[in-house]
Amino acid sequence: MKVLLLDSIEATCAQKLRAENFSVDEKPKLSKDELLKIIPEYDAVVVRSATQMTNEIISAAKNLKVIGRAGVGVDNIDADAATRKGILVMNTPGGNTISTAEHTMSLLLSLARKIPQANASLQRNEWERKKFLGTELQGKTIGVVGLGKVGREVAKRAQAFEMNVIGFDPVLAPDVATKMKIEFVSLEEIYRRADFITLHTPLNDETKNLLNKETLKKCKQGVRIINCARGGLVNENDLLQSLETGSVAGAALDVFENEPPKDSPLLKHPNIIATPHLGASTEEAQEKVALQIAEQIADYLLERGISGAINGDAIQLALKEETKPFIQLAEKFGKLTAQLLKGNLRSISVSTFGAQLNDSLPILISAVLKGTFNVLLSEPVNFINAISIAKERGIEVIEKKGMEHNAYSQLLKVEFKTEKEKRSFAGTVFGTSNLRIVEIDEFYFEVIPEGHLLFYSNIDQPGMLAAASKILADGKINIGNVSLGRYGVGTKALTVMTVDSPISENVLRNLSNIAGVEDVQLVSL
Repeated sequence: MKVLLLDSIEATCAQKLRAENFSVDEKPKLSKDELLKIIPEYDAVVVRSATQMTNEIISAAKNLKVIGRAGVGVDNIDADAATRKGILVMNTPGGNTISTAEHTMSLLLSLARKIPQANASLQRNEWERKKFLGTELQGKTIGVVGLGKVGREVAKRAQAFEMNVIGFDPVLAPDVATKMKIEFVSLEEIYRRADFITLHTPLNDETKNLLNKETLKKCKQGVRIINCARGGLVNENDLLQSLETGSVAGAALDVFENEPPKDSPLLKHPNIIATPHLGASTEEAQEKVALQIAEQIADYLLERGISGAINGDAIQLALKEETKPFIQLAEKFGKLTAQLLKGNLRSISVSTFGAQLNDSLPILISAVLKGTFNVLLSEPVNFINAISIAKERGIEVIEKKGMEHNAYSQLLKVEFKTEKEKRSFAGTVFGTSNLRIVEIDEFYFEVIPEGHLLFYSNIDQPGMLAAASKILADGKINIGNVSLGRYGVGTKALTVMTVDSPISENVLRNLSNIAGVEDVQLVSL
């Protein structure tokens, strides 16, 4: 398999991948047109922040299975386009946590004591001590917006300086912040109280221009702002106006909306400290993320495990041994659905019984859809893009978690509906790997879901099985197993036969011509 490394990834990355027998090409500076030309050759791509993995580039990637970001932020990758195409996107969470937290503290101290400005003045042979009067950190309040890995490390270091740490995070439980000795408050409270505000959130629709003209007006007079997270969190024009009025005493920026920021008047303001996106620029961090992304990509492509995935939560469970047989069963149910359905698929319902299956419901849903769509569609479908394809096609996906089943400790049930009918299958796993279908359309069965299965409905009366068996024998079709389900004597019954070879159209037609037999269908698993 071939891997393409872009954006000057540390040598450790290529070394690790080559040691795993991948073919690796290092092309640190490619134009968009050059990348479009060669991208179809590769199974994996590794980028930092410079290369834009757009929808156009992803669409041209015929063989791409994974995009790796040697770093945390993935706003240069169209994750939606990748998901739609079944491409895993992964980053390296934690690889540059310490370096970014330390850089934040460096900017915080530089901002408080005006160190860069004083250094520049001294280099001009000036000695203006009063001009660079600073402020102490002890006793000041720092507002940490975003209490992820970096935000928490910044909070710990700020506490070492005896600062009062208040924090906000929309997806963090308040008691977690309390355990870290962080006062958990609202954004409004941070604006009102903080002497310093440091940003550690991703860039998305909710956080873009988080600090703007309106929110800056709510901030404490003389607030100082640090942004080592993502460009675009701060509206740079509004920040410049606040610096000019003095409502913001200073700002330290490592990231910008457009990088590099050309001819930005903000950078010329005397109370701005700026660095060229150096948060992760330590030898240790670059080595960590380069090695980490190489290991993650190798593990994924060689089916050893998955980590760092940002668009494939369901498949995190796919490699757990206890989940594998039920995933196989779910995919087989999807194939059954695709081959048996009449009409247009409207909805698929997936139900689980038992704690283990309840926890694995996301991957089981993806497996059912994968099995279904790989039969019905020509486009590639996998665990990553199955759900998005269902949504795109207007197929309702229903998930149900049951507490317990009266007969089985673990049971998986799939029901599909079209405009013409509704059908269902239920199954379990005996031991560690013996897959069984135990229920079809409310009939009780025990069928091994392998090979060729012949389905037909019939009136429950003598001679039906014999007539079908004779036709199969005449067609030289060997029967491996027969399972029968019925509501009662003389009522409608369902027959499922395991046969050793495919059945010709002529034989299937002869089966359909038996009086009392209908819905003859052959399924191949």
